[in-house]
Amino acid sequence: MRITLFGTGYVGLVTGTCLAEVGNDVVCVDVDAAKIAGLERGQMPIFEPGLADLVAANHANGRLRFTTDAQAAIAHGQMMFIAVGTPPDEDGSADLSHVLTVARSIGQHVDGYRVVVNKSTVPVGTADRVRETIAAELAARGAKVEFDVVSNPEFLKEGDAVKDCMRPDRIVLGADSERAIELLKTLYAPFNRNHERIVLMDVRSAELTKYAANAMLATKISFMNEMANIAERVGADIELVRHGIGSDPRIGYSFIYPGAGYGGSCFPKDVQALERIARGQGYEARLLDAVEAVNRDQKEKIYELIMRHFSGVLAGKTIALWGLAFKPNTDDMREAPSRRLLEQLWAAGVKVRAYDPEARAEAQRIYGARADLVLCDDAHAVLDGADALAILTEWKAFWSPDFERIRTGLRTPVIFDGRNIYEPQAVEAAGIAYYGIGRGRSLRRTDKRP
Repeated sequence: MRITLFGTGYVGLVTGTCLAEVGNDVVCVDVDAAKIAGLERGQMPIFEPGLADLVAANHANGRLRFTTDAQAAIAHGQMMFIAVGTPPDEDGSADLSHVLTVARSIGQHVDGYRVVVNKSTVPVGTADRVRETIAAELAARGAKVEFDVVSNPEFLKEGDAVKDCMRPDRIVLGADSERAIELLKTLYAPFNRNHERIVLMDVRSAELTKYAANAMLATKISFMNEMANIAERVGADIELVRHGIGSDPRIGYSFIYPGAGYGGSCFPKDVQALERIARGQGYEARLLDAVEAVNRDQKEKIYELIMRHFSGVLAGKTIALWGLAFKPNTDDMREAPSRRLLEQLWAAGVKVRAYDPEARAEAQRIYGARADLVLCDDAHAVLDGADALAILTEWKAFWSPDFERIRTGLRTPVIFDGRNIYEPQAVEAAGIAYYGIGRGRSLRRTDKRP
């Protein structure tokens, strides 16, 4: 099938590449000429495991092309996917300007029946606005062209996006047109072979499903961080609690890992946007407010522990930092806990030496050259001259370190483990003080609480 895909970010590039991988003729269009030129040269705008090889292979065999020419791209596609960004507006609601710009372009240039697929995460009712925008442009041209607008939200996890796209656990289709549904069933047939993954529903329900899914996952994370803060105060170990509740099949182990807060391009934005959607309907989503507030506070946790250990005196110290990306297997630093910690440390007069296997270039782009930030090429290089080590991303390379090397490399051997990847006893046996999230022993060490 001939597919046009607007947007070459995480969702657009991964979706377009995977559709090309199963034999479709895909054109990805973007207004960023430098990004398109880079993709044509094989330069990836993002890091996602396995994606670069798929892009190169499908581009080489002609099934995946990149362009800035929207008119030509619209002429190409039987189905047109909108996968552009919907960043938070000033009030936290989703900014639909990019989505509606694409809709206007489609209305200005479409010359025959098309299925327009909303892949971006958008508020309930966006399909109606896209339909109205296209219809208005067609009317202005005096053109009579049939089209359908459907909702097909993505459920890709950064770091596992290719796998999630090639082997989805569900394919949600929100549509009221049998013609569009049959075309989408044909498109997704290669991803839907061994059991039925397609979940059909109306458009508005599909739009809400995406927000509900992300809000549920964010709620589990914030709930667990709330429990971790209680565990710290009563002298319990949240990791033992996690195993105790995760073994209940009604709860499960997914997304109940305490830590330094969630980040990324989805959870913070979508929880906030869903709360604004509810408010717009006259409903106060108190649980969503709490989820957001707990996460905001949790991003302060590592700094709080550092301040406690050093008795509030941080000026002139150097902190080694492992992990800048908001999660492993990505270079994405949007809303990452590391960003909040960096701001706090710098404000306190602290210098930072940081290492991340993939996010160094992104950190350089965000912060530029600073005297109080050194981006290192090696995990152990950050230890040189540092007073303490903080861990904010659970990259596999950090899981089994040489604790003796850490101890001798730090001026005052102490680890602040923002992802609870180490056992406190093992760290302390190596002669290193340990602070984790919700590990009650850490609080008792300094505060002497029962």
